[in-house]
Parts: sequence; structure tokens; C-alpha cells
Amino acid sequence: MSIDLARRLVNTLPTGKYGLGLFNPWADFCPDDESWNGPAAKLDRLAAHLDCSPEFILCGEAPGYQGCRHSGIAFTSERLLMEGKISRIPAIQDRLTKRKRPFSEPSATIVWNTLYRLGIAEKTILWNAVQLHPYKTGDPLSNRTPTAAEVALGVPAMRMLVEAFPSARIVAVGKKSEGLLSSLGISLAATVRHPANGGSVLFSQSMEYLVLKGKTRLIE
Repeated sequence: MSIDLARRLVNTLPTGKYGLGLFNPWADFCPDDESWNGPAAKLDRLAAHLDCSPEFILCGEAPGYQGCRHSGIAFTSERLLMEGKISRIPAIQDRLTKRKRPFSEPSATIVWNTLYRLGIAEKTILWNAVQLHPYKTGDPLSNRTPTAAEVALGVPAMRMLVEAFPSARIVAVGKKSEGLLSSLGISLAATVRHPANGGSVLFSQSMEYLVLKGKTRLIE
């Protein structure tokens, strides 16, 4: 069952004080979250997301403060969950966070819009090579590049996910993710442009090229 897989994935991650500037969405409580949106709720959402027979696994670098930190799913924001735009998860009626407006992650919106446009939302899993949210010390609502030691923390879960879905095509989202996955010896079907920092059009074109033509090139 997907909840069993979700638990096994999360159980590979360290618990307790494993380092400054790291947040585990499925074990740690974020002070910006509503009380009901704790680790258990995020684990349930992750399980629902995993409940499919994926053709693709899109893998980014690490969770972001506007997305997975509060949702428990890679490339998924509070706003998209409330709008019912996340496949396999009904629209959420209550706020996830105490922020005046729901968190909205631009990359998440671009990714999900592309998945729906190409008709692959129901057969795609979103993940990160590093599953813990790396943030700048003293500023939880920030993102930073994970260190080599932090990357190593995500290796067991990454390998487990690939083994759980052996027929899925692994797609690296961005060159950083490509480098991390390649260093683990994971075979990639493709590397696509990351949608952040002006990459939305190239990300969409890269995915379309992969899905509709079966090609595996990287569009710079």
C-alpha cells in the first residue's frame, strides 16, 4: 500500500537534531503551519501522491520553503492544494499555514500545469534527491543549496523509490538534480530545464519533447 511505502521512505531519514538548517516535513513541526498540518497530515498526502503506477518520476534538488515544507509533496504548494489542482488529492478546505495568504510556489504551479497539459498528472510522481528542506540558519523561510553531507541523507529514500517503481522513467529537473542522481548511479530517462529563474517555457518544452516524442534531450 502507498502508506506503507510513504512510511518506509520517511523512515530512512534521520530524526532528532540532525543538523542546523534542515527541516523534515514528515517529522518536524513548522511554527508557520496550522496545528492540524503536522507531520502525520503531510505523510498522508505523500501516501496519496504515491498511490499510482507512475510512468514518470520527476526529481528536483530539494524541498522549498513555499512548497514541500508545508505540503509534504515535492513541487506542491498550499495554494494548489486548496484549489484542488493536485492529482489524487481532493481540494483542501482549511488553511495549511498561518500566513495571511496561502503559500504559492511558482515552480510548483508551472510543473503541475505542464503535467495536466500533457495528460500525465495521474501517472507522475514528484520527488527530490534531498528530501529535507535546507534553509539558511536563522531563516526557515529561505532556501539554500544542500551540502554533500546533506545530499547523502537522501540517498536511501531515493534508491528505495526507484526500486519501488522499476518501470518508471526517472527525469531530473535541472542540472543540480541531474548531477546528484548521476552521482548515485541512477539511470535517467532525461534531464529537463528547471522551471525557476525564467525556465518555465524551456521546462514545458522539454517535458513535451519527452512525453510526445519519446526523446531524452536536455533543452538548455
